Amino acid sequence: MAKGAHLARAERLQGATGALATAAMAAMEEKLPWFAKLSAQDRSWIGLVAQSGISAFVEWFRDPDAHSSMPTRIFGSAPREFTRVISLHQTVDLVRTTIETIENTIGTLLPPADVPIVHEAIQRYAREVAFAAATVYAQAAEMRGAWDARLEALLVDSVIRGEADESVRSRASALGWTGAAGTTGAAEVAVVVGRAPAAEPAEARNADSNVADLVRHAAREAGADALCAVQGDRLVVVLGGTSKPVEIVQKLAPWFGPGPIVVGPVVKDLMSAVTSARAAVAGLRAAVAWPGAPRPVPADELLPERSLSGDGHARRQLANEVYGPLTVGDGVLLDTVSAYLDSGGSIEATARAMFIHANTVRYRLKRVADITGYNPLNPRDSFTLRVALTLGRLLNPEPGSTVL
Repeated sequence: MAKGAHLARAERLQGATGALATAAMAAMEEKLPWFAKLSAQDRSWIGLVAQSGISAFVEWFRDPDAHSSMPTRIFGSAPREFTRVISLHQTVDLVRTTIETIENTIGTLLPPADVPIVHEAIQRYAREVAFAAATVYAQAAEMRGAWDARLEALLVDSVIRGEADESVRSRASALGWTGAAGTTGAAEVAVVVGRAPAAEPAEARNADSNVADLVRHAAREAGADALCAVQGDRLVVVLGGTSKPVEIVQKLAPWFGPGPIVVGPVVKDLMSAVTSARAAVAGLRAAVAWPGAPRPVPADELLPERSLSGDGHARRQLANEVYGPLTVGDGVLLDTVSAYLDSGGSIEATARAMFIHANTVRYRLKRVADITGYNPLNPRDSFTLRVALTLGRLLNPEPGSTVL
């Protein structure tokens, strides 16, 4: 008898579904200001979901055990774009409005004896629908996250390969890249390369995603944009919106694996980032030759090691920017720094060899530092000058000329 009464109650509830769906849509129009701003197609999809939810409730109410998965299936009638049209918060508003409408309307559509039982069932069902909505949005977020990660990896690879074009700029923008929202308000870009943090094979995929998320968050906290990708054992970060990338990278260093972190030179925009990437990659390859290098280290501070490892760009940079300026004029600065290096870094010995006063040597060496940016009195800088002079003589440029 009890089962027959329950089925009869379910039939009466089935007959009220049309009126309940109509009342729910009217309540959405009245109580949710954003609902009226949606397109007619989007509103129709939402109405379809609401009607599907009410019909699913009736089926679940008829036999909860046989239809235990019904609450998780009510969003199946909505397209995948549903999660892009309205937010999870708005979905919760829709569910709440629909449930409140049913509770307020059911008393006029069913006999009084049915109302308490249906109310209790609605409360149970609403909880399951809330979980179902959360699951739908979680799955959508995971799919978008996976797609964004793949897109970001492709963008970083394009930068490394030198294939950046306007499409790269637009795709980067879709990932939240502004390139000019940094601490200086400038659009400068620099590429950073280091070792990726170690991860177990089974955890590698999730670890890559987590590292990228952590690096992006840390970069935003420091006032810069970031695109990030793990390429094998290498972690590549493209920083934007800062003219002082080394300061930013000091805050990102904990997310890199052990070993050197090389910061490429600052370039004007994302389209020119291949220049920075090329220097950073070459610097990472050559950094092993300078065990005492700071972490992070600018790629331009690794010019000697990069030159010795076969980096033609570094060789030309040393020949053009260090050796070349010293050949201009009468070449007295070149002769002085050469004599100083040949004497083992002794000012007095240099003065005796050149038959000049020691103070003259000091003055000329200071001029060398001003012109090249490398101080001969500093051991590291003197090594760079030695390599630059050797390369300049090998490439044999004319005084003041440029090596191509």
